[in-house]
Amino acid sequence: MKIALMDSGNGLLAAAAAVHRLRPDADLVLSSDPDGMPWGPRTPEDIIAHALDCARSAAALAPDALIVACNTASVHALAAIRAELEPAIPVIGTVPAIKPAAAAGGPVAIWATPGTTGSPYQRGLIRDFAAGVEVTEVPCPGLADAVQYADSAAVNAAVAAAAALTPRNVRSVVLGCTHYELVAERIRAAVQPLLSPAVPRLTLYGSADAVAAQTLRRIGAAPAPDAAPSGRLTVLLSGREGSIDPASLTYPEGRSLVEAAAVRP
Repeated sequence: MKIALMDSGNGLLAAAAAVHRLRPDADLVLSSDPDGMPWGPRTPEDIIAHALDCARSAAALAPDALIVACNTASVHALAAIRAELEPAIPVIGTVPAIKPAAAAGGPVAIWATPGTTGSPYQRGLIRDFAAGVEVTEVPCPGLADAVQYADSAAVNAAVAAAAALTPRNVRSVVLGCTHYELVAERIRAAVQPLLSPAVPRLTLYGSADAVAAQTLRRIGAAPAPDAAPSGRLTVLLSGREGSIDPASLTYPEGRSLVEAAAVRP
């Protein structure tokens, strides 16, 4: 079994690690675009072009499925990628976990990139899945880039700024960018002390686990978390085979993938 994941940068690590936890015997292909990132400030047409290039590089290795592990690419390019690759290769997009957060009860804050915050796409998800729930959209300028480059000081500053905009009565925060899942506990540590004492422990909602589970369902594969870690890791950097970015190794998700690949038979 081979599962490919694509993102502009290391935002794909959380979903890749989730797939690896469910199927440590699966080969993984990580296709990113260091030559073209970040995608967020690009026009929709540019995002589609770069995302398609990233998807084609992964598809050339004949994966059983492709995960678009990027909210920005899922918003703008998912339809184009599916039109080109399906049905030969199932394509799974990433949607912010607004539905489960709202179902658990509000108030809810959605942390996302400035481009996604207030967008028709995100407002549509709120309308469809969080009607009647108090929802606050929180822009997080600079956070994705800080996570990408493992700039700890910049991460702390961006998280603190977003925490200051988060209402004091929220029960949960939706991580609306896949990069944010890599610093989830730092987000919790910044927000929790600012909340009202009456608020229970903050719940964070990411997409990685749900996307991994959906991918296995799409290809008819059952979870096998106890399987031997025999999967191989292939890293594509703007279409070129290479090594995982050293910045990614500052995160447990990145280290787990490399360590598993190093001990394969």
